[in-house]
Amino acid sequence: MTFIHETAIVDEGAVIGEGTRVWHWVHICGGAVIGENCSFGQNVFVGNKVVIGSNVKIQNNVSVYDNVVLEDDVFCGPSMVFTNVYNPRSAVSRKDEYRSTRVGKGATLGANCTIVCGNDIGEYAFVAAGAVVNRPVKPYALMAGVPARQIGWMSRFGEQLDLPLTGEGEAVCPHTGERYQLKGSEII
Repeated sequence: MTFIHETAIVDEGAVIGEGTRVWHWVHICGGAVIGENCSFGQNVFVGNKVVIGSNVKIQNNVSVYDNVVLEDDVFCGPSMVFTNVYNPRSAVSRKDEYRSTRVGKGATLGANCTIVCGNDIGEYAFVAAGAVVNRPVKPYALMAGVPARQIGWMSRFGEQLDLPLTGEGEAVCPHTGERYQLKGSEII
């Protein structure tokens, strides 16, 4: 059953999947499309040109602006930031210059991280708290710092894998036993 708190504003036309929970002071614009079993924490904003998959968790104080796509199972930590204009100026309208951002299935975006528009995040990538992503992120990459740089690899379960950043290698997720192979600079 879908739950929408009485303080939330859901504009007419918004599509919200079954089992989704919308908490205090959330605003979902009329053009948004949201999957099943999502959770929107307090003070979340979702723009008109936003697509959100199923089982997405968006924590408190996150704004998901136009041209952002979140695939299934994405986690957005508290107060993390999306942008959609690369060079904003108050006196210059740039709504026709929005840059799109796609966050791949199962990715984690840590608390207070920033995703600069136009940079896609690969599936199961993990962006550390406070990191600033200003370039595309590979699937399974562990990113940290300002600007964010890759410091490792993560499993689907969210465990760091014992692999170099590049080269050849194999690692096993310590929690699930799932095997991962590094070939060059990609996990296959």
